[in-house]
Amino acid sequence: MELHEELKKVGNREEFTAFLGLLAKDYRTHPQEWENGSVESLLEGIQSWAQDMDGYYENMNLPMPKEIDWHFIATLFYAGKLYE
Repeated sequence: MELHEELKKVGNREEFTAFLGLLAKDYRTHPQEWENGSVESLLEGIQSWAQDMDGYYENMNLPMPKEIDWHFIATLFYAGKLYE
């Protein structure tokens, strides 16, 4: 399973939640491959990527998403702090 290939398949809630499960499994089975091995470093990595995401899309020759629901994304992370 290649995570970057699975990422391409995400287009709805079910595929998103399945992808999160794959990420968790990947971390459990291959923690040495993760640059960010703590919640703090993971959040900082996401923050850095979001700040530089224009460069990612440009370098990958991909169109920049036009409408991103930043409040919803923030809510996902906040809920992850509280929800079991």
